[in-house]
Amino acid sequence: MADIELPYFLARPAAPVTAGVVVIHEGGGMSPQLLRVCQRLAGEGYAAIAPDLFFRAGGSEAADFATLIGSLDRDRTAGDLAESATVLRGLGARKVGVTGFCMGGALTYRAATTTSTFDAAVGFYGAGISRELGTPRCPTLLFFGDADPYIPQADIDTVVAHHPDTVVYHGAGHGFFRDKSENYDQAAAEDAWKRLLAHFDSNLRA
Repeated sequence: MADIELPYFLARPAAPVTAGVVVIHEGGGMSPQLLRVCQRLAGEGYAAIAPDLFFRAGGSEAADFATLIGSLDRDRTAGDLAESATVLRGLGARKVGVTGFCMGGALTYRAATTTSTFDAAVGFYGAGISRELGTPRCPTLLFFGDADPYIPQADIDTVVAHHPDTVVYHGAGHGFFRDKSENYDQAAAEDAWKRLLAHFDSNLRA
């Protein structure tokens, strides 16, 4: 039986596409916040695509997040991200970045260190990065909050020691970028957004 075609959300900029960003969802799956991130990137001139990595397990609400995360196959996930980048390149993107949140933050880092799919990467509060430290194949920026109950400070310290340009926001918790949620930290989110745009602008539009 043929595999189901990868479903995704796509936001296009008003101007012709010259650069794009793959946006990877959290462990909870596709969300309105994720789509807003894509729309914000499109407003900044990027084509933005958010693939539903849980589609083979029935989609974002098919089971609890632990079951859905456990359903992911490492190679297939890498293939889905590469396919997403190919969609953006087909729209005209000469360079493609990747960003993600929570699970997506960890997958962003994995993509940067184990594939040559992307030209820049920005990962938000990715758990488990400290156990997968490597050498990114593209410019990579990581964000954490030091009040994150899911990522021990020791793990964050390990990442910072390996990647000194990692940004850690004091008092920010897990999901600090998730607007309209109780975890949202406006100061941290606004600063991270500025840094993300500067990182992508310098590496995807040069």
